[in-house]
Amino acid sequence: MGDKPVLRAGEPVGSALVAIARDIIAEARAGLGGIDGNQAVAVHDYRKSMKRWRAFLRLLEPLVGPEARSLRIEARELARRLAGARDVQAMLDALADLKDAEHGLSKTSFATMCGRIEQIRRAAESTALTSDLRDELNAALARAAGAVEHWRLAALTFADVAGELTRHYRRARRAIPADWAHVEDDALHELRQRVVEHRYQMELAEPLWPRLGKLWVAEAQRLRERLGSHRDLTLLGRATAPHHALAPWRSRLTPAIEERKHAHVAVAQRLATRLFAERPKAFRRRIEALWDTAAARAPSTGRAGVYGSH
Repeated sequence: MGDKPVLRAGEPVGSALVAIARDIIAEARAGLGGIDGNQAVAVHDYRKSMKRWRAFLRLLEPLVGPEARSLRIEARELARRLAGARDVQAMLDALADLKDAEHGLSKTSFATMCGRIEQIRRAAESTALTSDLRDELNAALARAAGAVEHWRLAALTFADVAGELTRHYRRARRAIPADWAHVEDDALHELRQRVVEHRYQMELAEPLWPRLGKLWVAEAQRLRERLGSHRDLTLLGRATAPHHALAPWRSRLTPAIEERKHAHVAVAQRLATRLFAERPKAFRRRIEALWDTAAARAPSTGRAGVYGSH
């Protein structure tokens, strides 16, 4: 069956979650398999899979137990060891963002700044993934795959999952700044982390109402991207500090960076207000009602074997 495993009303919840875990691990392994061809792409794909994996494990921690937390922390620490090249790429993305916004910096200045950052990126990529680290990543994925096969989730219900989805929805909602006009960079970075988790977790519920579910995930992704662009610009600003790569352009870059960051914050505020408008209790009632309705329309098909037999 070519479709990715998902939660489906009328089918075992625990078996579906095990299948989803296997799918994420397989996705990460596929990413690592591309390293010899294009290291930058492979590292990007692996880190993307790990964000999905960590969001999934955070959701399951109270349901699986301490092992899920251990797996999440290990995945986080390994991903951080690959973050250097990503941060440099973020600075290139921020320069492209400024260039598209036409902030008055000359083409020559942009070309020179990009050239400097590109040199740093190439150096970072060449040392980002040693053969020893690659072995560590593969070993961690093997441990995760082995752990998943011992999860016992047969008694799990959608109500358990809905409770955790709601807990993380509430957590993201609480991370929304009270004062967007004077919000600190770190607070927006924290919000972005919560939105990333929520975005991946909501993919589990997307099949319950496909059209609205896709819109919800897409809206969360747009918010994530705006907050990500803000973070990229913050990293670019740090590169203008004395003795750093872009120090000669500090006086011209700083106002442009701040102006663009304010533009992203304004859009992020609108998106966050809309996405998290619902109170957590109402959010939970709605997703549970959707599940109940879908279950009533689609009686069990006995397809637990598609997802495993845990």
